[in-house]
Amino acid sequence: MRGELLLCEANTVLKCVQEDGSNRGAYGKLICTNFKIAFLGDESASDDNEPEFKNKIIGENDITLHCVDHIYGVYDEKKKSLSGQLKKYPEKLIIYCKDLRVFHFCLRYTKEEEVKRIVSGIVHHSQTPKLLKRLFLFSYAIAAPTNTETQSQTVMFDAIKDWREELERTKGNMKYKVLSANEAYKVSEKLPLYFVVPMSLSEESILQYQGRGIPIWCWSCHNGASLLKMSAFPKEQEDNTSQMHKIFLDGVYKTINKPPYEVLKTDDLSSSLPSLQDIQAAYTRFKQLFLIDNSTDFWDTDVKWFSLLESTNWLEIVRRCLKKAIEVVEYLEGQNTNVLLIEENASDLCCVISSLVQVMMDSHYRTKFGFQSLIQKEWVMGGHCFLDRCNHLRQSDKEEAPVFLLFLDCVWQLVQQYPPAFEFTETYLTVLSDSLYIPIFSTFFFNSPHQKDTNVSGEGHNAQSSHFRFLTVWDWSVQFEPKAQVLLNNPLYVEKPKLDKSQRKTTRFKHQRQLSLPLTQTKSSPKRGFFREETDHFIKNILGKRISKLINSSDELHNNFTEFYDSWHCKPVDFHGLLLPHIEGPGIKVWAQRYLRWIPEAQLLGGGTVATATKILDVIEEVQSLQKKMDEKHSLTVPQSREALPMLRNSARLSSLFPFALLQRHSLKPVLPTSTWKDLEDEDDLAKRDDEFVDLSEVI
Repeated sequence: MRGELLLCEANTVLKCVQEDGSNRGAYGKLICTNFKIAFLGDESASDDNEPEFKNKIIGENDITLHCVDHIYGVYDEKKKSLSGQLKKYPEKLIIYCKDLRVFHFCLRYTKEEEVKRIVSGIVHHSQTPKLLKRLFLFSYAIAAPTNTETQSQTVMFDAIKDWREELERTKGNMKYKVLSANEAYKVSEKLPLYFVVPMSLSEESILQYQGRGIPIWCWSCHNGASLLKMSAFPKEQEDNTSQMHKIFLDGVYKTINKPPYEVLKTDDLSSSLPSLQDIQAAYTRFKQLFLIDNSTDFWDTDVKWFSLLESTNWLEIVRRCLKKAIEVVEYLEGQNTNVLLIEENASDLCCVISSLVQVMMDSHYRTKFGFQSLIQKEWVMGGHCFLDRCNHLRQSDKEEAPVFLLFLDCVWQLVQQYPPAFEFTETYLTVLSDSLYIPIFSTFFFNSPHQKDTNVSGEGHNAQSSHFRFLTVWDWSVQFEPKAQVLLNNPLYVEKPKLDKSQRKTTRFKHQRQLSLPLTQTKSSPKRGFFREETDHFIKNILGKRISKLINSSDELHNNFTEFYDSWHCKPVDFHGLLLPHIEGPGIKVWAQRYLRWIPEAQLLGGGTVATATKILDVIEEVQSLQKKMDEKHSLTVPQSREALPMLRNSARLSSLFPFALLQRHSLKPVLPTSTWKDLEDEDDLAKRDDEFVDLSEVI
């Protein structure tokens, strides 16, 4: 790896097999570099056991320093957390990873001096606080070749034309405009260089308030209603400033002639969703269910699995986020109402909810390039603090929270409920979550565009620099070969049909996205204002009522939500229209591929969704092969743009956790109900006889 330096190493280290807690395993060398911890085994893997889905950067026995979660040492069979300066060195090292892998390294047969060096080195380089410029990201960027820039269909939203094209695509350019007032970050270091605001806002007012308290556009619905976000002013601001800001906002909200013909729904996510601390605490409890040291631990927790899962509260948080997104969709789609999401910095839960709403309502964001563009727009340019939330610098655990992972988990719920609606697979989402901890991509390693631009040159955004050449995670060829990349694409995806010219003429007045729900016919109003006027039908319904009473009534909210949710689920699904997830108890599931892929006992051999996907890929490969033969027979030119399909093994040998879990690793325990297994274990002590073989000739 470019820029990688060896820091310490140890020989004769035993990498233990975790299935039964014994000291079986493989001997080799354990090394620590400025990029990763790696185990170099003595024996080479045979071709038959070589995983087909292979990451070119991170091997099976590699752990990036950013992926290390906790390190434990075993002293006289007692496990102790390791940090800081060590007075005594352990006989066994256990590394828990953020991608939920668990590594056991036995050091009993290693020289004492080497044990001291490797343990101290691993603890120091993975656990102690770091400076930003000391990250491997910069070491790699210095050594990266000059031709690293590649053309991608992913929209990066780092140029003003990207925002203008997005406004035009969503038909939002009639009421909103792109501002360049923040060039050179003159307005705010937390905002991107370019962002979109209502037409009525002046650059002077935005400069005055430094971007805080300014409604910023996220997306426009087909009916003209818009989704916006706003960072709130701190509560401890001076009274004069607070009063000035209140007057300013009142002026913005009242740019219409006659209320209540226009409604703005504001939602303070800080009060309606769990705090970042609650999210972090729930995930900490949740991941403990999957950091399994050995088979005994797995079978012990299996007895009370569902009660333990419920007590973590993680799936409940996923459900609440999906429910909140549906509520926003109901206002936008069902009530033609603008929605303004409010949060302290508008860069955490605002990113989660606004992104989910767009995935549910806009089929463009359910394609691979569209989804990547959405993450660029709402998360990277939206100023999500990846550096702090992922705790890449190890400087403050208080700022750590798996907000982006929460979003991916919510998207996975949609993907597993409506597979044909998404161009990408759950494997794509799993790989994307893993990429959070690979420090050669700049995408998830900065707190804001300003921080990235400043550190590119070390001087400022205007400085021209060729010193650092950061890679983007969206270039999947850096991590995977073409055959492996095919597994990121969904073979079941239903592509959007293209309209012919006659159809285009009859539907040109409509928005390009056709939703599943029937839409109320709207009539454009001559009234001016930066928020859309409501339809005549809606006006008649609310005439004579106080808008505040309508918006603040929890009963009315619940009834509207329930009616909207139930009526949608009673209709056939349009995979290119509106998607609403099932959020009832059984509808929210555990993302098995990500959380259970390293636990052999959890694998379903020859089963799961992977069996379906691989069979479809086999059929596609066969069809393409036949088409090629037919083309050659008729002397036709064979298209050169086809993607190479992976040569898959017999799906009977695959597990439900393919392509991550190795095929040779499977549980040695019999498939019996837990209660039966525990009874047998107590009677015959079968747990200690995994490796014994019975001679059937003696039994017969």
